[in-house]
Amino acid sequence: MSVLLANNTASFNDLKEILEVTDGNLASHLKYLEKEDYIIVNKSFIDRKPNTIYTITEAGRTAFEKHLDALEAILKQR
Repeated sequence: MSVLLANNTASFNDLKEILEVTDGNLASHLKYLEKEDYIIVNKSFIDRKPNTIYTITEAGRTAFEKHLDALEAILKQR
């Protein structure tokens, strides 16, 4: 989510490279985020190759910012 928060959109391959995860691991996380309406998935083809772009939604942005706020609050308690 941090990649999408910073860039608004990212391709599957970009996310895989940045996060250094396997296809299966990334796909399962992205499916969950899509199910929760935190991201929008846009599938297309470029030169006959599939290209999937993920875009963060307002709900996703709000949820992730709340998550960051909660982590920050925990750190401040120390």
